Amino acid sequence: MGDQLVIAGRGFRSRLIVGTGKYRSLPEMARAHEASGAEIVTVAVRRVNLTDRSFGQKGESLLDYIDRTKLFILPNTAGCYTADEAIRAARLGREAGLSEWVKLEVIGDEQTLFPETEELVRATKTLVKEGFIVLPYTNDDLIVARKLVDAGAAAVMPLGAPIGSGMGIQNLANLRILRERITEVPVIVDAGVGTASDAAIAMELGADGVLMNTAIAGAQDAVLMAEAMRAAVEAGRKAFLAGRIAKKLYATASSPAAGVVR
Repeated sequence: MGDQLVIAGRGFRSRLIVGTGKYRSLPEMARAHEASGAEIVTVAVRRVNLTDRSFGQKGESLLDYIDRTKLFILPNTAGCYTADEAIRAARLGREAGLSEWVKLEVIGDEQTLFPETEELVRATKTLVKEGFIVLPYTNDDLIVARKLVDAGAAAVMPLGAPIGSGMGIQNLANLRILRERITEVPVIVDAGVGTASDAAIAMELGADGVLMNTAIAGAQDAVLMAEAMRAAVEAGRKAFLAGRIAKKLYATASSPAAGVVR
């Protein structure tokens, strides 16, 4: 498969996952998706009526602007505050023909949108038993991540910062620990990215991928930002694989002194 993002045995060339919300128009969203190079897009099951043809402009549906021959739809349970709500939303997404995959969100606080981890683990266990491929949005806590993996999650998706905040990666140490200790499934940074350097940092820390929505959709030029994010994720991945030099307190000459005629 080469250097692909592999989730539940399925390979993706792009390590950037993008959302479908907050764009100024559906055509802009489609252009940004194309520019991002992403192969996975998330769709909120609860917040979008997937069968209502009056959604958007001129009676068009969100799905009219997602080329399903190129893009894999990942339903998400955004807006759910209990395990039962999230499980119901995931089932609706599957019944609507979207996917048996689900980006699982169970929110515990309205202001921070931090996850309710106990309910998240419970929902993961139930959905895995029902045959879902579960990708849970979680905090950057190793213990919770381990519980999710043990529950059968196909990836863990720790936040970099609160959803939509644009603050960038706030706890580099925790993400490094997660990357070192969670080796069975991909670690995908989800939420908080604001600009291209944030995405590059996440990848340089060893994240297997980055998921974002607001950083692209809310930019003054969403399509140009999508291009920037694509390049940043690719550059960060290459830097991680290349292996950065060690940090030192003192300088080291770029040109070695050995053999220099004085």
